[in-house]
Amino acid sequence: MQQMMKQAKIMQKKMAETQEELKKMEFEASAGGGAVKVRVNGDQEVLDVKIDTEMIDAEDLDMVEDMVMVAVNDALKQSKDEAKSKMAGLTGGMNIPGL
Repeated sequence: MQQMMKQAKIMQKKMAETQEELKKMEFEASAGGGAVKVRVNGDQEVLDVKIDTEMIDAEDLDMVEDMVMVAVNDALKQSKDEAKSKMAGLTGGMNIPGL
């Protein structure tokens, strides 16, 4: 039982370190052939949104908004996938609720 508790504490420490590492990571995605670029961190926070000024046209506003949404969702997916991959490496592939 003590060995299990020791292993759990080690895993908990490694998970905390991994979460801190993820917070520092950045992911970038683009849409519209690079017309819209979005950067997020591993904490799923949007850090930056860049829109090519040639894309700004009142008639194309719906299209630009759609491209922003696509780029944000793609960058967030990259971040979540990386977090899932890192956590799976720590848990040995076990499905632990909340991770």
